Amino acid sequence: MKEDNHGYWIDQMRRISENRDEDAFVALFQHFAPRMKSFLMRSGSDNALAEEIVQDVMTTVWRKAHLFNPTRASVSTWIYTIARNRRVDLIRRQKRPEPEDLPWGPEQEPDQTDVIGLQQESEQLGAALSALPEKQRILIEKAYFGDLSHGEIAAETGLPLGTIKSRIRLALDRLRHAMS
Repeated sequence: MKEDNHGYWIDQMRRISENRDEDAFVALFQHFAPRMKSFLMRSGSDNALAEEIVQDVMTTVWRKAHLFNPTRASVSTWIYTIARNRRVDLIRRQKRPEPEDLPWGPEQEPDQTDVIGLQQESEQLGAALSALPEKQRILIEKAYFGDLSHGEIAAETGLPLGTIKSRIRLALDRLRHAMS
């Protein structure tokens, strides 16, 4: 069982979705939770916020595993997209006024343009990642979602460091182009 294998994680998601398999969820949690927390903290979240988001995201993964579609995104892309969206939601909530400062009346709905834009951006990123050649996509996932340095990726994959850097640079260029 190779846990960095894309197919392995798809199988774990299927087991959670179809059988509510706790062992599969534990495997996902143990692999993704620490990496996600590190990613969130590097993105500017403090420890408490990062932990809150991780717990929320992993709860969502458990409850909504049936919504995962392996033809649209990898498991890590799906999980990190949920994390990114939760982080944005929490940051927006923190910027709202304190309850005693809120005016009376119905709560204002979020700006639909922002909501739609964020959804489209997330879908666009998922599609762009899925469209990358597999060799590039795997390295991007290891570097950005797996929290591995280029040297660690080289040690893990056996690829030369220069090859890894070139593939990641090409992948990032493709992602930038797809997102613009």
